[in-house]
Formats: sequence, C-alpha cells, structure tokens
Amino acid sequence: MERDQLRAMLRDMLLARRFEERAAEEYTKGHIAGFLHLYPGEEAVAVGSLHAAEPSDWIVSTYREHVHAMVRGMSPRTVMAELFGKRTGCSRGMGGSMHLFDRERRFTGGYAIVGETYPVAIGIGYAVAMRGLPEAVLCFFGDGAVNQGTFHESLNMAKLWNLPVLFLCENNHYQIGTEIHRHSAVAEVYQRACAHRIPARRIDGMDVLAVHEATREALAQIRAGNGPQLLEFETYRFRGHSMSDAGAYRPRVELEAWQRRDPLDARPAAEVLGYPSQEQIDAAGEDCIGRFCRHLGREGVVTDAELEALRKEVEEIVEDSVRFALESPEPDMQDAWDSLYAARGQEVLL
Repeated sequence: MERDQLRAMLRDMLLARRFEERAAEEYTKGHIAGFLHLYPGEEAVAVGSLHAAEPSDWIVSTYREHVHAMVRGMSPRTVMAELFGKRTGCSRGMGGSMHLFDRERRFTGGYAIVGETYPVAIGIGYAVAMRGLPEAVLCFFGDGAVNQGTFHESLNMAKLWNLPVLFLCENNHYQIGTEIHRHSAVAEVYQRACAHRIPARRIDGMDVLAVHEATREALAQIRAGNGPQLLEFETYRFRGHSMSDAGAYRPRVELEAWQRRDPLDARPAAEVLGYPSQEQIDAAGEDCIGRFCRHLGREGVVTDAELEALRKEVEEIVEDSVRFALESPEPDMQDAWDSLYAARGQEVLL
C-alpha cells in the first residue's frame, strides 16, 4: 500500500476518535439532543472498508454512522452541524445523528430502524445491476440486526439476482446491552451466509489493514460478476450503546481486554458518560490506533513528529467543526416545507 494512503487512513482514524469524543462532550453540555450512538473502538472497520471502495460505489450505513460519513468525504463541519440540529448540517438540521445523507458522495443515509439498511442496499444494487454499471453497494449493519427478517430476505434476493452488494457486519458483540450469544443461536454471523450460498469470511475488525484487504478482495469478486459477498468484522465499542447507556453490563476485564487491541492511542473510559479527563486517557495506555501507529513506525511511514502534527491537525479540524455548528442558524419552517416537497414526483434515487 502506498505511503500516502496509509497516512490518510491514520489521519481518518485519529479524526474519527477525536470527533466522537468531542461530540460526547457537546452532548453533555446540551448542544446535541436526542440519541447519540458513538463509534470509539470500531474505527478500523469504517476506515479500512471505505478506503477500499471506489467513489462510484454506494454506501448504506446504520444509526452509528458519523465516522462512515466523514471517511466517505463528508465535511466534519456538516456532520457536527447536523448533530447540533443546525441548518448547515448535511440534512439541514432535520435528520440529526442517525440520518446523515450526501447524494454527491453516494452516501445514502444512516437509518434509525434496525435492519433497514438491507432492503435499501438491495434496491440500489438492483438498479446498478439493471443498468450494467461497474459499481458496488456497501451495506453496513450490526450484529444486533441479523435476527431481523430483512436480513435473510435481502441475502436471498441478492444471491438470486446476483446483485453487486457487499454486506459488512460490524460485530461489536452487543445488541444494546445483550451479548450476541444470548440473542443469536448462531453467534458467528458469517456462517449464516451459507444458507444463501454467499461467500463469507470473519475478519479481525481491530486491524485496519486486514479490514482493507478483505474488503478490497470482496469488492473485486463483486466487480468480476460473482455476486454478493459478506464480511463479518469482529470489533468492540468502548462506550455504551448510546450516551444514555453507561455500559455497566459488560465485565471490566472484557472491556480492558478489548481496549488493549484498540486501533487508537487515546480511549475514553466506557463507564464514564461525561468527557474523560486527559489523565484518564493517558492512563488507558495504548489501544487500536496505537497498533496501526506501531506498524507505520516500523515501516518508516510516519515519524513521531509527523504523528504529533497529524494529531494537532485533527484537533483543529474538530474544534473548527464545533465552532461552525455553534455559530450556524437553526432551520425554520420554510426549511421544513422545502424538505417535505423536495422529491415529490421524482423519488427515484439513481
């Protein structure tokens, strides 16, 4: 992999972690309302997979989608403004955390309904296949969504029609507070794909390079006309399900074991709903981006000085996004009216 791409992936992982930490802080200040589902711990999945995609590919994400949107190229400003409910947000402040959308970048939204991503991805994949385009659809979902009927219905249709859909499971082991082996008879998600004759693999979701390589290979199979593929990325979220969830149901030893595999150097304490102090972050030690940083250091891709410069750059970008959101106007009734009638008579996306 080229040096520039490796550095870009590291930058995106650092930005993802810092952005989500800052969002947590703004939530506690009351600047973000409603639900807020954060991504710390899972950065390797979004960064690795989306860096393997082409600009012409379509992305269908879940309600935990801030990082997917930014890695896809959406401005941190417009994402933060949307979290704040401001007019300058990507959905004009009326979608909020779970409904980010960017047609230009083919980011077709985050969805609040569990399991909703599958049929949306199937619809887009069907349109792509009908037109014979060299495009693919990346469909993200969590382990908690695999017991929805839409999962098997969509996999069946994808295989039956040989659709160009890559199903990406972000298996963070918990459906809100229920561990996967307590809600699924088959805890190994990738094994379910065999029922529909879809090739599937389980990948270390804490290793960004492994995620990137697996996604690249799966997309190559799709573009070769070999039909849908499924990848299960085994990962872990360091916070609770949302900002209202302290995550107390998880054993401390489990949390600490996964934190030692984290791709980043600085992780928040999952038991604390408020923003962690710098002392807490420092005491946490090395995590999942630290793993990536060590690799890049050994390969001579990034020096300590360059890493520090990247951290400062990321800090400035995130602080700028918060200032932008705070200073942006709120949507008014005319914005709501315009959005209501935006697609009347022309609802076709592709």
